Amino acid sequence: MKKRRFLGISAIGVLSLLLTSGLPLVTPSVALAQSNDKILVSAAASLKNVLEEIKQAYQKSHPNVNINYNFGASGLLERQIEQGAPADLFISAAQKQINSLDKKGILLPGTTTVIVKNKLVLIVPKNVTQIHSFYQLKDAKVKKIAIGEPKSVPAGQYAVEVLKNLKIWSDIQPKLVYANNVRQVLAYVESGNADAGLVYLTDAKISSKVRVVVGADEKYHSAIVYPLAVIKSSKNIAAAQAFSQFLSSDQAKAYFRKYGFIVP
Repeated sequence: MKKRRFLGISAIGVLSLLLTSGLPLVTPSVALAQSNDKILVSAAASLKNVLEEIKQAYQKSHPNVNINYNFGASGLLERQIEQGAPADLFISAAQKQINSLDKKGILLPGTTTVIVKNKLVLIVPKNVTQIHSFYQLKDAKVKKIAIGEPKSVPAGQYAVEVLKNLKIWSDIQPKLVYANNVRQVLAYVESGNADAGLVYLTDAKISSKVRVVVGADEKYHSAIVYPLAVIKSSKNIAAAQAFSQFLSSDQAKAYFRKYGFIVP
C-alpha cells in the first residue's frame, strides 16, 4: 500500500516538474503524427534538378516532412493521377493537363497556381557548328531530330507548334524521333543519336554536351507555364498545401532562377 502511494506521489511530482519547467507535453500519438508527414509530388521531368535541390532546402526547415517525387511526362502523370495513382501534388509543364484534371473534379479547388515559365530552344551536339537556325533542319545532312511525344510531352507539343508555324513541318516530319519525355530528348542529342532536338532552355543549361542554336520565338507556340495543384484525394492535404506555398516563396524562386526558369 505504501509502495503504491509512493509511486503515485512520484508520478505527480514528475508531472509538476514538467509543468513548472515549461517542457512541452506531447502524447505518443501526436509525436508519431508529427514525424509521419509524407507527400508524393508528381512533376514534369524538366523540373527534376531544381526540385531535388528545393527539397533539401525545404526539409532543413521542415525535418518532419518526407518529400518523394515521381518525375515523368506531364501527360503520362495526368493519366496516372486520373486512374487513381497516389499523388498529393501535381506540377505540369503545361496548362492542358491541369485543366483536364480540374474538369474531372480531381484537383482541390483554389490550389492551382503557375509557379514558373520556360523557353523552348533548338540544341545540337556541342561539336556541331554548322547549324545556326531552325530552317537548316531541312538540310540533307540532318538525319534525325528529337522531340517529345506531342500527345504526352508538353515540350513535344510546343515543338510541333513551332515547326508548323515556321512552315518547315512537312519537310522535317520524316526525320523526327519521338521521346518519352524532354530529358530523353536531351539524352538523344547528347549521345549523338539525334542530330538536333527541341528542349527547354533549363534542360540545355544542365548539359555540357549540347549547344543551344537558337531559342523559339514565343509567338510561334503556346505559353510555356508550370502550373501546380493539390490532389483532392491526398492523404496529407495540409503538408501538400504547405509545400505548394513554399514553391511560390522568394526562397524557392531563387532556386528556379538559378536553373534558368522564368519566375512570373
